[in-house]
Amino acid sequence: MAKTIVKKSAKDAKSSANKLSKRKMAYAVLNIQSTYNNTKVVLTDEKGNPVASSSSGSLGFNGAKKGTPFAAAKIGEVLADKAIMMGVKEVGVVIKGTGSGRESVVRSFISKGISIDTIKDRTPVPHNGPKPKKPRRI
Repeated sequence: MAKTIVKKSAKDAKSSANKLSKRKMAYAVLNIQSTYNNTKVVLTDEKGNPVASSSSGSLGFNGAKKGTPFAAAKIGEVLADKAIMMGVKEVGVVIKGTGSGRESVVRSFISKGISIDTIKDRTPVPHNGPKPKKPRRI
């Protein structure tokens, strides 16, 4: 049996871009998870439902370059463009992690003209740390 190949037209490509812009909102929450190896960013509505997300790996960075502030700034620019298409004027920022891309995402949002309402640091802190190793028996 012969397989039929369906090509996407330019209209289909535009409609997928318009799917993001159909959802209109003035306020969003920007969740940043920054580790030493990667930076992940999720844009959510006020209830916490994800609207758009990106990471340095999804933009094509690999290896040690994923954890750099430059990669985080590129993530911020991509998500800021998506947020502008949705009509977002103001975001609240929630940051988790100790990576080097923490501030770069926020700075790129500011440079795109989106104002920052609040910045919360939700980095998990161990209360007592991990359990120590057993003493060595000789």
